[in-house]
Formats: sequence, C-alpha cells, structure tokens
Amino acid sequence: MSSTPPLVELVWNGELEFAARLSKHTLVLDSNGVAGPSPVEMLGAALAGCMAIDLVHILTRGRHDLRSLRAMLRADRATESPKRFTAVTLHFAIEGSVPRDAVDRAVELSRTKYCSVWQSMRQDIDLQVTFDLEP
Repeated sequence: MSSTPPLVELVWNGELEFAARLSKHTLVLDSNGVAGPSPVEMLGAALAGCMAIDLVHILTRGRHDLRSLRAMLRADRATESPKRFTAVTLHFAIEGSVPRDAVDRAVELSRTKYCSVWQSMRQDIDLQVTFDLEP
C-alpha cells in the first residue's frame, strides 16, 4: 500500500453514518442527510465549489470588479440504483462590473480545463451552466 496519507478516511458510526476525516477537516456523512450531508450532496457541493472557485480565480486574475458570486446547483438523478446524477444545472449569480464574455470564458475554462471534480465525473451527465450578472 502507498505511503501517501489518505485523502479521506471514513469510520462507521452506526446506521448509515460515517465520520469523515479529510486532510484538515472532519464531518459526518449520512445517507439520510440528517447528521451531515449525504455523499451525493457532497458531490454536488464539490462540483459547485470547484467551478465557483475557478470562476472567482479566473475573473479576479483578469482584474474584473467581481463583488459577489453565489452558486446554486440543481440535479436530476436516475430513478434506478445507483441513482446517479443524470443532469445538473449550475447557476451563478454574479455581482460586479464583469463583462459577459469574461464569464463565458471563465465557465468554459473551468469546464474544459480546470475543474478536476467535473473532469472526474461521467461526461455523459448533461451539465448546464447559467449565470446572471448584476452591476
């Protein structure tokens, strides 16, 4: 086995709950989403977070006047197990003097080059990314 420390370590708490230890944080994963987020909620948060971080990084490096960014993710899941994501809509609410083409470019770069979460997911998922710009 590798000497590299684990990215995630899970310890069963009983029922369908696990204590998750990450490199610097701990949380509870709960199949029912009560004691903590469910694994699928975490996947959605990871995707939204990855792309949001990319957008903020790209837009601020481009010296755009980004004042606020909020991400909202909605997803459709298969009705049969494994109930995977089949379609995801990720909407960004962006405030600041940011040109629309700069956001389009940031979304495309995140989706095709930088977002490791999206690149790790099945590419047959219908991913739609939308945004609103408020000055």
